[in-house]
Amino acid sequence: MNLPIVSDRQKTEVATLSDRDEIVRLENVSVRYRVPSERIGTFKEYIIRRLQRKIRHQSFLALKDVYLSVRKGEVFGIIGNNGAGKSTLLKLVARVLHPTEGRVWVKGRVAPLLEFGAGFHPELTGRENVFLNGALLGFTHKQMEEKFDRIVDFAELWDFIDAPLRTYSSGMWARLGFAVATDVEPDVLIVDEVLAVGDESFQRKSAARMQEFRDKGVSILLVSHNMQVIKSMCRRAAWLDHGEIKFLGQSSEAIKAYRQDQKG
Repeated sequence: MNLPIVSDRQKTEVATLSDRDEIVRLENVSVRYRVPSERIGTFKEYIIRRLQRKIRHQSFLALKDVYLSVRKGEVFGIIGNNGAGKSTLLKLVARVLHPTEGRVWVKGRVAPLLEFGAGFHPELTGRENVFLNGALLGFTHKQMEEKFDRIVDFAELWDFIDAPLRTYSSGMWARLGFAVATDVEPDVLIVDEVLAVGDESFQRKSAARMQEFRDKGVSILLVSHNMQVIKSMCRRAAWLDHGEIKFLGQSSEAIKAYRQDQKG
């Protein structure tokens, strides 16, 4: 089947958007990973074999020649199968990863909602973890004191906030992480499947908070396997497959191309 691809016209669109219109730009971006070609059981064995120069590596492209732009105030969708390169792309925009080739340009403050509570410690209380996670996100203790009541109110965890995090359910853990991560005023919000956090009631609250960001003109990069969410929230979307953008355009058309390929 002949699939629609990123055309020269679309590359020209990326190249000619003015700084006034644009908040994220990826130009000719590739990311290459090197991994050991065989499994090494322990870190000690890895060090020994590395010193002996006995480790063989193989490389693969997680992203290949990606052109992409996101406008100010736009909700932009990213779809594709697991392993397509979506997480790598998000990490580039979040500035936690640098491209092997090409250029990534992001204007303003980025709030990445990638892995909630990644900096949490299970032996600390919920209260202590709020301040710990806030520090990891770059906030001062005074700023977190101002945020604290809002965060716990949103997470609905006042009855458990002084209990160790190891006593929390996975849903409670995620709710607290979501509440901390979204109590921000970003220019760019990176959202990776967060609308599935918690129970149905909390999912509605999560979706409402995403809508608040959207209404305030925050640019949002939204990754989801839920095509209805992409279609309803995003005017444009990119379909990633094996590190390449196979389609870039209207979200409904991107979804159509992706589904046709899945039937394939």
